[in-house]
Amino acid sequence: MRVAVAGSSGFIGTALVAGLRSAGHDVVRLVRHAPAAPNEAQWDPEQGRVPLARLVGVEAVVHLGGINVGSHRWTRRFKKRLHHSRIRSTTVLASALTGLAARPRVFVSASAMGYYGPDRGRELLDEESGPGDGFLAGLCQDWEHAAAPARAADIAVCHPRFGLVIGPGGGALKPLLPLFRLGLGGHFGNGEQFWSPVSLSDTVRALRFLIEQHGCVGPYNVSCPAPVSNGEFSRLLADELHRPRLLPVPGFALQIAIGQASSELLGSLRMVPTRLSEAGFRFEHPDARSVIKSAL
Repeated sequence: MRVAVAGSSGFIGTALVAGLRSAGHDVVRLVRHAPAAPNEAQWDPEQGRVPLARLVGVEAVVHLGGINVGSHRWTRRFKKRLHHSRIRSTTVLASALTGLAARPRVFVSASAMGYYGPDRGRELLDEESGPGDGFLAGLCQDWEHAAAPARAADIAVCHPRFGLVIGPGGGALKPLLPLFRLGLGGHFGNGEQFWSPVSLSDTVRALRFLIEQHGCVGPYNVSCPAPVSNGEFSRLLADELHRPRLLPVPGFALQIAIGQASSELLGSLRMVPTRLSEAGFRFEHPDARSVIKSAL
């Protein structure tokens, strides 16, 4: 199968391209710089330029682009950049696909668990759960809506709502590992908030599943089937590293350190991948311990 991937240089995108190639797929990487390899094609979402000639014969398109939400304090200016980087690129790519004589069968356009808001307590969140409130919830709703041109052109649109993706060398675990390796790690706030982790390898497998399985459409939670409290997650991480778990990090300290983004660490999202499981997808790392082991 011929697959185009935008956002292919990121943490998930790099692993996805490798996974698709290992499965025998032909991958076209949509990049913003001048092409440096035969499999690269330059696009410019700001200028609305998409290389349609390089997308001829593409059966699936995956869009993972967007500025990392944790790369900067959430100033008003940065939040505008977060919003623009996702909505503009998604709108441009979804619209461009409608101009192909033979349109792709599926457009996999990323979303995130932030769709459900910053804090839903112990509520079990599947794809039928309504959206939450707050900045990220609004961002994710706009992000998913931006793919509307593809939906209107009868392209199957899937929205993987990523949980906390954890893998070797990056993802949600990256900022935690140095402290935990030194034996200085602890849970955040009261530690009772639910986290919904997923291994990088299962994330890639889920994306491949959405690409390869005909009939997939709509939102899909991408997180392991067994979400855990932050306190339990920190205990498991310390245990796997054979290090002690020390005092918790107070909520006010996180707010001082990273500002509004602290709500994503202190809030509780108990997300489950109901639609993936019902479609026949099976996780290699179904719980927090196996997710942590896969990263370490």
